[in-house]
Amino acid sequence: MSSSVIPPFEGKFKSILLYGPPGSGKGTLGKFLSSVGSHFHLSSGDIFRRLPIDSPAGKIVHQYISKGLLVPDEVTIKIWHYYMSGLIATNHYYPQQQLLLLDGIPRTETQVEILKKYIDVQKIILLDVKQEGDLFKRLQKRALIEKRLDDQNPDVFKTRMDLYMKETTKILKSYPSDLVAEFSADQKPLEVLRDVLVRLCDLLA
Repeated sequence: MSSSVIPPFEGKFKSILLYGPPGSGKGTLGKFLSSVGSHFHLSSGDIFRRLPIDSPAGKIVHQYISKGLLVPDEVTIKIWHYYMSGLIATNHYYPQQQLLLLDGIPRTETQVEILKKYIDVQKIILLDVKQEGDLFKRLQKRALIEKRLDDQNPDVFKTRMDLYMKETTKILKSYPSDLVAEFSADQKPLEVLRDVLVRLCDLLA
């Protein structure tokens, strides 16, 4: 079959970035927004966890995420872009019609720069948690439900938190401040969803 039968998407993906510390509810919010607004939620963590451990990419990725470390930038973007191409080719994501809700990417300043040629950031949703002690409890609960063993390890959690505070928060400075919309994630998930829908209704409608 000729590659021209399914031509690659040449434009930029209109995107909303979801940020917050581990356990703040980014995935839950992304799923809510994708279901109520027909947008497309994509978590880099979900992509990585679906990679077969014995595949070349899987071997690289799992040695990092099992320790709570960030996957190298070039590897992350290559896997993400390959996955995006597959979603478009199989009619799971329609870039000209849907907003892309990106959860977990970009995670470094280098990724921000690389992704400039792929995404058009419409808004950044920042989930703020004042009660950090509650985050690990949330992750432990999620670990039981989703069988994510890395969420049960306090050392992995500490590493992920340290990386979030050191690296991820820096990248917010790479974007204009008026793109960032901050919400309290100390609330119940539906209350967070309510606040986001009220404030960003025009964009999400």
